[in-house]
Amino acid sequence: MATDIHSTAVIDPSAELGADVRIGPFVVVGAEVKIGDGTYLESHCVIKEFTEMGANNHIHPHAVIGGEPQHAAYKGEKTYTRIGDDNIIRECATIHRGTAQGDGETRIGSNCMLMAYVHIAHDCILGDNVIMANAAMLSGHVEIGNHVIVSGMSAIQQFIRIGEYAFCGGASGYKHDVPPYMLAHGVRGKLFGPNLIGLRRNGFDSATCKSLKKAYKIIFRSGLTKEKGLAQVEQEITGIPQVDNLVEFIRASKIGVAPDHKQHDGHSDS
Repeated sequence: MATDIHSTAVIDPSAELGADVRIGPFVVVGAEVKIGDGTYLESHCVIKEFTEMGANNHIHPHAVIGGEPQHAAYKGEKTYTRIGDDNIIRECATIHRGTAQGDGETRIGSNCMLMAYVHIAHDCILGDNVIMANAAMLSGHVEIGNHVIVSGMSAIQQFIRIGEYAFCGGASGYKHDVPPYMLAHGVRGKLFGPNLIGLRRNGFDSATCKSLKKAYKIIFRSGLTKEKGLAQVEQEITGIPQVDNLVEFIRASKIGVAPDHKQHDGHSDS
């Protein structure tokens, strides 16, 4: 059972609280909420109905989790926000639950840090070990892979995918998919090659980094069409799973991947 609930907190009778949950002053926990063991809800945060979170999460003051989606077609359907373990959600962050028009839930993995004023809209999916810096914003249906960093003041439009280990620079807007292992930045979120510093920090060996760099040059800077570039990469670079993931991600893109910063936006699929 929860052992430390402030007398001013408002907890709906249907909420389920794990062991050693701490709840600070003026916290509101809504109906059918599930809070995992060891979680700390600091003062004035609001956990809205149909939110489920795992163990050892730390929610800072004035964060609002599980709010109604900002979607014109939302009519009060029972949809969810599901959050994993060991996440840090900082001051005034907002996370909205899913819609019936989408997957019916917004999902956040484990070991993520969402800094102050981050906004995650309805039906977004975040993997594990994601960092979103201050005031970064996701529109609806965005998918973020594992180990992604989204820098501050960035905005990612609806249905965009950000591949694993990508780095999205700050004060930038993203309207195309950002492939895994890549670094993107700029007003229109263009690519600047592999995220080499981030990859090395995460233990990627030299051979993998060199292979990703070679694949990037073939796909984005050789002048080949997208399909010819991908085919050449498959022929010349074998046995590197990360390169295979890169090729698969680009092929699966429905709205096109971000262009190299030396290209025009209209050439993003070439």
